[in-house]
Amino acid sequence: MRYFVWFSYDGTNYHGWQLQPNGNTVQAELQRALSLLLREDVCVTGAGRTDTGVHARQMAAHFDTEVTFEPETLAKKLNGVLPQDITVDRVEQVAPEMHARFSAIARTYHYYIHTRKNPFLRHFSLETHYVLDFPLMNEAARVLMEYEDFGAFCKAGSDVKTTICHVTAAQWHQTADDAWYFEITANRFLRNMVRAVVGTLIEVGRHRMTLDEFRDVIKGGRRTQAGESMPALALCLEEVRYNEI
Repeated sequence: MRYFVWFSYDGTNYHGWQLQPNGNTVQAELQRALSLLLREDVCVTGAGRTDTGVHARQMAAHFDTEVTFEPETLAKKLNGVLPQDITVDRVEQVAPEMHARFSAIARTYHYYIHTRKNPFLRHFSLETHYVLDFPLMNEAARVLMEYEDFGAFCKAGSDVKTTICHVTAAQWHQTADDAWYFEITANRFLRNMVRAVVGTLIEVGRHRMTLDEFRDVIKGGRRTQAGESMPALALCLEEVRYNEI
């Protein structure tokens, strides 16, 4: 039987989602907890691969087992053995063909920034003191939805078969006088893509790159022409969507 686990985590102390030989990961912690409770080796497959230091407000993973259990009870027990920075929201049985990664139809990320020192935001938002033109940055954000090839925002050396992504939403939102977040939704994301997009949009917001130059970066497909990759701490996977769940 196949089950989905829905959970969230603070990625500060982890080397990303995916198993690593020399660093603790969220996947390793979840597998360890499930294997302990189900008394068998459990492998989980996640909806995506968040990088070191990136957070998730909603993440999904699937696992297979023949062990019988009550999903609600397992969710409670998981929260009892997982670290404090990982929380399971629910466990549910799904159809055998459902796949946490390949069945997902959309993923949404937020990148948070603030412009005034705030000790309560320092672990989850980037403090910046640049004067940013957010209306212009939103014009540039809308340009993203006109293209499909985002090789310019893919980390160099990434092992990907295609750099095609379908972006369906991209916009900056203001939450306070000194706080904003960038929201972007797509069917898939390339490694480091959101952080590179944000870094390039900030170049536009600082009037160091025009809209035409922003278009040229996308069309050129060269990572060296795009902006810097922004720090991981302010990036959060907010939602993963499926047709059948």
